[in-house]
Amino acid sequence: MDEDQSPVGAVGRVTVPIPQDGPGEVLIPVRGGTEAFAAWSHRPVAKNALVIVVDRTSARSVIVELFPSP
Repeated sequence: MDEDQSPVGAVGRVTVPIPQDGPGEVLIPVRGGTEAFAAWSHRPVAKNALVIVVDRTSARSVIVELFPSP
């Protein structure tokens, strides 16, 4: 993935629950579509939760945090 297509800062939805420090999966809008990424978080995140990508560890793996509620 090109640096200008980085998912960092994108808001996605959890499709596979993320256990504490374990992989789950998120769908993130990139390149005009939606793609699945392996996702890690410092705390568990439930399925369907909105998250924001704070870093990426590889082309298909990201670190996320819960998206702040309004």
